[in-house]
Amino acid sequence: MLLTEFHSHTIFSKDSLTTPHQFLSACRKKSIERVVITDHNTIQGALRCRHLDPERVIVGEEIMTQSGELLAIFVQEELPSGLPALEAIARLRQQNAFISVSHPFDQYRSGHWKLPELLEIAPLVDAIETFNARCIFPESNRQAQAFARQHNLPGTVGSDAHAPFELGRACLRMPRFEDRQELLEALRQAQPILKLSPAWVHLFSRYAVWRKKMGFRSQV
Repeated sequence: MLLTEFHSHTIFSKDSLTTPHQFLSACRKKSIERVVITDHNTIQGALRCRHLDPERVIVGEEIMTQSGELLAIFVQEELPSGLPALEAIARLRQQNAFISVSHPFDQYRSGHWKLPELLEIAPLVDAIETFNARCIFPESNRQAQAFARQHNLPGTVGSDAHAPFELGRACLRMPRFEDRQELLEALRQAQPILKLSPAWVHLFSRYAVWRKKMGFRSQV
């Protein structure tokens, strides 16, 4: 049973300053054995980290569609932001990616979903993110859990880490998996490890956005 992180960001996201080396060092210190890197609308950070630690890193992407954000795992070809949700799902299906829905009921984030759009895609996705450590209000996660049960969808959880210390706050301990189908099967045996992050972690994201606007450059 491997400790697995499903939702995380590196400096390749606009709102993170975590370099690949910092990211992987934190994973090793926290005994995170598998990690899905889901930078915003890019797979470049995930590819860089996988090159450095191929046994640990799985390539993912958090994709902003016209309706809300999708969390994709086993991404082979990067998707741009701004696609219609159904087109993004179809393109992910063509590459046999696993599709979850990021923090669907967190109305304080731009990537949340309106219920009619979420109902439309529910039959087409693999899972719902039923716990996101960065949700400020627990009710957002409870709504996601209830929606997943109602629609017989498994749940993924994620730290949504934008800084190294956030990694590992919401993980699943589960059997090893190597593709979409194996992940679906492994989720049936998953044991959650869940801890909400304090609301002030969002300040790290805002600071990262500001630093980059000011021309911050880092060796990655």
